[in-house]
Amino acid sequence: MRAVFGIDVSKTSSEVAILVNGEKVHSYTILNDAIGFNRLLGDLKTVHNPEIIFEATGVYSRRLQAFLEEYSYAYTRLNPLEAKKQLDSLRVRKTDKIDAEKLAKSQLVHNRKPTYVQEEVYQHLRDLSRFYQNMTEDLVRTKNRLHKVLQVTFPELETLLSTPTGEQYWNLVMAFPCKEFVLSLSQSNLCEIVRQSTSKRLSDKRVIYLVEKLISLAKQSYSAVTKTSPMIEEVRYYAKELLRLSEHRQAILDKMVALAQPLPEYEILRSIPGIAETTATSIIGELGDIRRFQSANQINAFIGIDLRHYESGNYLAQEHITKRGNPYARKILFKCIHNIVSASHTNPCHIADFYEKRKRQSQTTSTKPHTIASIHRLIRTMYYLITHNKLYDYASTQNH
Repeated sequence: MRAVFGIDVSKTSSEVAILVNGEKVHSYTILNDAIGFNRLLGDLKTVHNPEIIFEATGVYSRRLQAFLEEYSYAYTRLNPLEAKKQLDSLRVRKTDKIDAEKLAKSQLVHNRKPTYVQEEVYQHLRDLSRFYQNMTEDLVRTKNRLHKVLQVTFPELETLLSTPTGEQYWNLVMAFPCKEFVLSLSQSNLCEIVRQSTSKRLSDKRVIYLVEKLISLAKQSYSAVTKTSPMIEEVRYYAKELLRLSEHRQAILDKMVALAQPLPEYEILRSIPGIAETTATSIIGELGDIRRFQSANQINAFIGIDLRHYESGNYLAQEHITKRGNPYARKILFKCIHNIVSASHTNPCHIADFYEKRKRQSQTTSTKPHTIASIHRLIRTMYYLITHNKLYDYASTQNH
């Protein structure tokens, strides 16, 4: 007897369709909570080796997935795009109830294998990686807002340090949101504020240099507002928020590193020149257990850098990447290539050599095509090293 459970998951409820030997025997709606899942569990226990299939619907399907893993039921989690392509030909009308039945029927046709269930540490790393990426986006957004208001209150302050970012800069912004806060204090008071602006130990020479530069910038500044303006509060709010976000993001990264360090792939990825701890943990977080992929090409498709090929008659379209996959992983690997190229001045890497070779051969000024090609090569390298449990060795790459 072959029992298939097709489950169409939505925000608060799910449609369940049960097929036994190809015949529909039952269908019902459950809420995505303990009561609903217990009803499903009761039906799952009545059959031997049930086949469970559902679409991945982001955060909504996570609870169903966790429930099935808790009770050790194998399941097939379909990519929504894959499900759409396979079910479109079967659909005449579309409702959640019909979708659940079609999912079950499609399993009888395609006989999909159960989804590989990764160790819990990979899910934790993925969640932390997403949290880290979101906080990075919040940091960028808040920096832009701070920049805008500083253009009104004290734009010259952005030139005080080599880069207008970091703990010391944000503390100084809170202390001196406009020039009047600088000019109203004595030099000794300014020296003390500058000294306290960073956790690093500053030399007296450095402190005096910054104070003199700060006074000079304040004297040349022309503020559009006074020290009583509401914009002063806004400047301080953004600076304080940036400090908080930066500290919290660092704490998240520390957790990611602590989780990733015991995994063998962590040191393997770190052995590739240009991949530091942040990139290594983010790659593991987004790609998960790379060993579950059957080839490097599957990873290409997973992150959406496989090429779209279209040919009809005498027409051959220019090939582009599909972008159907994990956009976070794509972004991380894109930046990773440029880090590898930058590090190649002191730490040679065959991926950087390949990038420079493609760059010289290219007829366009855009770096995107050879960056994508280099990502392909990086993925092949990571896949080989991790599946063979080897550290990166530049010399061995020169023998091929």
